[in-house]
Amino acid sequence: MAEKNIKVLIAKPGLDGHDRGAKVIARGLKEAGMEVVYTGLRQAPEDIVNAAVQEDVDVIGLSILSGAHRQLFPVIMEKLEEAGREDVLVLAGGTIPDKDHDELHDLGIKAIFQPGTPIEEIVDFIESELGAA
Repeated sequence: MAEKNIKVLIAKPGLDGHDRGAKVIARGLKEAGMEVVYTGLRQAPEDIVNAAVQEDVDVIGLSILSGAHRQLFPVIMEKLEEAGREDVLVLAGGTIPDKDHDELHDLGIKAIFQPGTPIEEIVDFIESELGAA
């Protein structure tokens, strides 16, 4: 029986127009052997969740630089619950102030990676959380 690759959706919620970091993460996860779907810029929470459900992903990585994480991430988590996909590992990255981390963790976001986090650290975290290490 073939081993299933970890499937990750990388999404840029809201009006944020910068995606260099998201593309670097997507490439790094692909190079680590994961299957990666990148949704592109300016995605609505509903579109992100719909893509995650359609693609049957194991992980959603939310990349944000706009500062709208406190408005957008709760909606994404709510839509995931409505879709019956609370099993998806949700991670966040970008410029998210330390003071907001606890609030995001309380929503169910398992980890927050700041700019400059080594790809290997993100890969290790995902593999550890999904029992793939």
